[in-house]
Amino acid sequence: MPRFPKFDLTEATRLTRSGRLKEAMAQLKDVLPGLARDAAPLDLRGAKHFLHGLGDRLGDGLSGLEGLVGRGPKIPVPVPSGASYETRVHTGAAGRRNYKLYIPSGYGQKPVPLVVMLHGCTQSPDDFALGTRMNELAEEQGFLVAYPAQAQSANVSKCWNWFNEADQQRGQGEPSLIAGIARELVADLAVDPARVYVAGLSAGGAAAAVLGATYPDVFKGIGVHSGLACGAARDLPSALAAMKTGAPSSRRHAVPTIVFHGDGDRTVNPVNGDHVIAQSRNGAQKPRVEGGVSQGGMRYTRIVYEDGSERPAHEHWVLHGAGHAWSGGSASGSFTDPRGPDASREMMRFFRERS
Repeated sequence: MPRFPKFDLTEATRLTRSGRLKEAMAQLKDVLPGLARDAAPLDLRGAKHFLHGLGDRLGDGLSGLEGLVGRGPKIPVPVPSGASYETRVHTGAAGRRNYKLYIPSGYGQKPVPLVVMLHGCTQSPDDFALGTRMNELAEEQGFLVAYPAQAQSANVSKCWNWFNEADQQRGQGEPSLIAGIARELVADLAVDPARVYVAGLSAGGAAAAVLGATYPDVFKGIGVHSGLACGAARDLPSALAAMKTGAPSSRRHAVPTIVFHGDGDRTVNPVNGDHVIAQSRNGAQKPRVEGGVSQGGMRYTRIVYEDGSERPAHEHWVLHGAGHAWSGGSASGSFTDPRGPDASREMMRFFRERS
């Protein structure tokens, strides 16, 4: 199955906007089957229509698989006295990835939880840490946070390659690297292996769903914000289709899952949140539905699927009017919506209740 790790839709969109349509089409026709037939190089009107349509349907004229685009503010991540925020490197059979690790000031010899946070396209660990405020929560509650960084050599826009079949399998590709980071920290530090979780936004959320399906023995809970189910796509064209209209998956897993998705999301169709939940719940639980309003004034619907012990086995938060952004995040990071319920706090509450 083909892979598209070095294709950058942002560049194709930029070339289109500047009138350099032949160059934009040259980038696209190698990865989208049939494009050369549908819009020949000299058919500039057709090319322009195709490229602008591609951008428009994926949100604000931005490019397909990126979903999240832009640069976060270049401000340092605050580190309280006694805490640490360090850069580490993990090397495995599939390659190597840098990652940031936050260790709260109260960390000692007692095993603590670990949450692995997967950023969206073009974001960085620092940007994601600022936007989600997960380090602040870790300092308050006493857990470790790891932020793997996607290598630009693996994806020009630093997207996790959730849509490649080779990166949807156990024992290979990006899932093996991210699970390897978690295993490394369990081995090296005082981390409770029964309380290791993974969460992400957009492409990072889709990658978190992949890890739930491929490494349920490593990750005991997953958080998917504005993402897609594992197996929703197998290549670039099917990824674009899944983002536009939604795509279910035949793959199943039993890892407790919490989903946040704005019903105004124009980058990843909100129905994908339903598919993420369907992948994990297997139709076993009857839902309990409740509504509310966040402190910032955003309405939401919370759908809870309980297990036999009346604990939440899965949760689906539908954020009314929200777009493609981390709910309740800080404006210090990119792609956040401070008005919404605090997704970071609710995810950690959900994980804690499942422990």
